[in-house]
Amino acid sequence: MQDQEKMQEQSARTEQAQQPEQNAAAQTAATEAAPEAAAAEQPAEPSLEDKLSAAEAKAAELQDAFLRAKADAENIRRRAQEDVAKAHKFAIENFAEALVPVKDSLEMALKLDTPSVESLKEGVEMTLKQLNSAFERNRLMEINPVPGEKLDPMKHQAISMVPAEQEANTVVSVLQKGYLIADRLLRPALVTVAQ
Repeated sequence: MQDQEKMQEQSARTEQAQQPEQNAAAQTAATEAAPEAAAAEQPAEPSLEDKLSAAEAKAAELQDAFLRAKADAENIRRRAQEDVAKAHKFAIENFAEALVPVKDSLEMALKLDTPSVESLKEGVEMTLKQLNSAFERNRLMEINPVPGEKLDPMKHQAISMVPAEQEANTVVSVLQKGYLIADRLLRPALVTVAQ
């Protein structure tokens, strides 16, 4: 029995000695298989040539987009310049259309062979109404201060100062009406002012 026990001990020692060798071999095989498995899981990294061609394609795409945007901006600028030029050229078109009937009325009055004073006066009054209507449509407003109104240097131009029985720096009389286009002064009203 002792022989048997010795044999079993020897066989157990042999198995223990072989076990680390098997474990080492298994670990080596697992280590070698791990990078291969990881490589199989991850897609292959693109080569430098692939990266370069992708970057060149992206650069070409961006350059094309830039050139298109630049051309669009240039077209918009050119159209805006043309619109401004047309606005300057035809700015008085509406006003001119409103004045044409006034000219027609004056020409008709001159064609009369023997006009009476009354017909001339009536024609002038009608022509003045047409002119006032044209002024109103085009926002051309009269500046006609009333006597006693405070002098406004933005709208009135004092021609002289006269002694008067009213407050100083007030309008005494209007020598010539002034005009505004919208809110912009075209011509100040010429006035005399109290001392």
